[in-house]
Amino acid sequence: MTDFEKYIQRYLDLVPDEEWIDALDTSGGKTFGIFSDLTEEQGLFAYDNGKWTLKELLQHLIDTEKVFAYRAMTFARQDQTELPGFDEELWAKNSHANDRSLENLIDEFSFVRKGSILFFDDLSEEVLQLKGAANGNALSVETIGKLIVGHNIHHLNIIEERYLSKL
Repeated sequence: MTDFEKYIQRYLDLVPDEEWIDALDTSGGKTFGIFSDLTEEQGLFAYDNGKWTLKELLQHLIDTEKVFAYRAMTFARQDQTELPGFDEELWAKNSHANDRSLENLIDEFSFVRKGSILFFDDLSEEVLQLKGAANGNALSVETIGKLIVGHNIHHLNIIEERYLSKL
């Protein structure tokens, strides 16, 4: 197994046995619920020096889902352009998430997730199996959808273990 396969497998292993498109909705609802219960002050909480604030973490979920959805759409449309990776640390550093209101971030997350659900739910099995290359690795449209779910659940676990326990 390659390093990339190990990297994505940790996210895929978190996807529940239920239909993964339903899990997009479920994990999105959990994320919405957690962040909706936070105050602005709590949104600026980071569990340790050098770690993202909760606002930055939510912005990371938004940014990553947009990138993954774009990749999935590119592959679903049978565009074979190889897509680049992205530097999540650089993006977080330059996101200005801490200057945004929590309500604004939650709204954006909700809209992005709704768009992902509508997009993936409308794809045929044939289209879900189409592949393309991103960041030097081949991925199917379906795998990308599952990665959105697993990535979200990964960060929900971190929020519960490292953030909410210290608020």
